[in-house]
Amino acid sequence: MPPLRGKSDRLPVLLLVAALAAPALGGCAYAIANRLADTLAADGGSYASDDDPELIADAVPFALKTMEQVLDETPRHQGLLLALARGFAEYAYAFVQQDADRTEEIDVERSKELQARARRLYLRARDFGLRGLELRHPDAAATVRGAGPEATAWLASATRDDVPFLYWTAASWALAIADAKSDMRLVGDLPRVEKLMDRALALDESWDEGAIHEFYVAYDGARSASDGGGVERARKHLERALALSGNKKL
Repeated sequence: MPPLRGKSDRLPVLLLVAALAAPALGGCAYAIANRLADTLAADGGSYASDDDPELIADAVPFALKTMEQVLDETPRHQGLLLALARGFAEYAYAFVQQDADRTEEIDVERSKELQARARRLYLRARDFGLRGLELRHPDAAATVRGAGPEATAWLASATRDDVPFLYWTAASWALAIADAKSDMRLVGDLPRVEKLMDRALALDESWDEGAIHEFYVAYDGARSASDGGGVERARKHLERALALSGNKKL
């Protein structure tokens, strides 16, 4: 899609310039940046409801980069961190990962390139999620940097308000691992991913109309019963997801 040339497309850029002027303009500009961050963090509905996938594919990267730039001026904005975690994960899965899967049969090398890009985007999403969790629970930094049981000990203090961050951090991390089965260092992170998602499930199984159960439909379905998964466990999650969504999802 060709770039827009009209005056109206300059408005987001002007808002961004105003937000990024904080060092020069002081507290007033910071308030503008914070207000812009609030707006960007809450502006996902129009993308989810749009019926033109190509339009969304073209628009989302600009929106994500804009949010990243605003985050530079409002680094503790939890809403923006969550929007970035969700946005990068969804974009990577819906557009990059799907392209990789479709391309695999006709161009293996191109498919590998797309898978590598998807993995980088998933990890980017994970890192935004972890930043949000660290703001809420300083010990959460150990989830990546630590080792052993203490790496996830902080989860005992997590509450229902943490569930969105727990979900998007774990989901994006798991997708990155699925795209890098030969990377043993990344695969070794899987137990931490499981603990994040298990805690989210325990705190609020109904979150987002059963989205956590949806995750386990795929996750347990890909594991054997001896590894803690299996068809029966996946089926139970499927039934629960359908019940919580009123049969509107899956």
